[in-house]
Amino acid sequence: MSIIAASADKHIQKERLFTNKDLFVLFLPLIAEQILSFFVGLADSLMASLIGEAAVSGVSLVDMLAELLISIFAALSAGGAVVMGQYIGAGKRGAARCAATQTVWFVGCIGIFIMAAVYLFKDIILRGLFGQIEADVYACANTYMLITAASFPFIAVYNAGTAIFRSRGNSALPMRIMLCMNLLNILGNSVFIFIFHTGVEGLAIPTLVSRVGAAVIILYFCAKKGGETDLTGFRGFDKNEIKRILRIGIPYSLENGMFYFGRLLLASLVSGFGTASIAANSVGGTLTSFQALPGTAIGLGLSVVISRCAGAADYTQARYYTKKIIGMIYAVHILSSAAIIAALPFIMDVYDLSREATELVYCIVISHGIVMAFIWPLGNSLPVVFRASSDAAFPMKVCISTMIFCRIALSYVFVHVFNLNMIAVWIAIYCDWLVKGIIFVWRYFSGKWTKYGNK
Repeated sequence: MSIIAASADKHIQKERLFTNKDLFVLFLPLIAEQILSFFVGLADSLMASLIGEAAVSGVSLVDMLAELLISIFAALSAGGAVVMGQYIGAGKRGAARCAATQTVWFVGCIGIFIMAAVYLFKDIILRGLFGQIEADVYACANTYMLITAASFPFIAVYNAGTAIFRSRGNSALPMRIMLCMNLLNILGNSVFIFIFHTGVEGLAIPTLVSRVGAAVIILYFCAKKGGETDLTGFRGFDKNEIKRILRIGIPYSLENGMFYFGRLLLASLVSGFGTASIAANSVGGTLTSFQALPGTAIGLGLSVVISRCAGAADYTQARYYTKKIIGMIYAVHILSSAAIIAALPFIMDVYDLSREATELVYCIVISHGIVMAFIWPLGNSLPVVFRASSDAAFPMKVCISTMIFCRIALSYVFVHVFNLNMIAVWIAIYCDWLVKGIIFVWRYFSGKWTKYGNK
């Protein structure tokens, strides 16, 4: 019986859409790319700290706004990646190429539109979102936004390009491009700050140049022939393909948009506590993003895996990979959280913030690491599974609802009713994760997410 069972297991393994090696090749570059992005963010933050706390605060506020806008590109590109992955899973290579081309052009046009809107309403955005921030913080934020807003169309194209390669299971090329551009960014920052002794423009110009370079390079490789999702000649927008992309992209864009809009509202709330709290929230946000980095990176690969399974209408394998990959996320989150907490004394010595800001950063990072290790994957990885199966509306509704009623509402209650300090905002975030996790676990076991197919 054991020989028969072993033979059956071996047969099942051969039928898997992704081997362990395939998953390793997909996930490792994604994690490396996210680590590179983290260290660039860390380097920017450290460079800004050399200019002053006003620079740290101003740059962080604009970066949060940029993340809100960039999330739209990422979500639309993710919609394109799901469509491409489902076509590949169904064996429709021509349709996958068409979807790739439509994604690049459509997301690129959205990038141009958003760039124009930011320049037209820059002052309204800064004053409206961040309120009565200090004059030096506003000056830094204004300069940084003027320069970096020009990069939005290029970020859009880069996101579309990475979606194309990830849909093929090739995450190594985007990682290599990101490595080169990030090194260029750090080198440029160093030259401007240490040699020319510039202000925040020394952070903004290299950021712009690196984003333009990344978009040009990845577009070049997307146009080369020989892949499952090569770009084809553009003959205008295909309404049917755009609708398929938007069916995933719009709910995800609204979900991401609400997430970052919530962050901006909470940043505005935090700004009322003063410069030390703004700086602590910025540094704490950077460090906690590293703790969540493995799950975020693997989630990008999870979308590729599940979309292939959905395209092949094989939800048995979709469930198998969901359990396996979320188990991996739990394991690596424990490691990443422990690493950041252990390195915290050294990191804070480098930042050299005020005592008040440093104490707040410690509280943020330690609490985040502990809570995240238990509940983050359920509230943040399961929605990836649903979206990759074309069930995008449900996670959008849940995430927007918990953002409003848990994260935002509870933050204001904790601060204005119970008179708690800035840490109350992070407690509200943890409540958001918990509620989402409970709802998404129910959705997963209900099986409703498997009913949408690859229509």
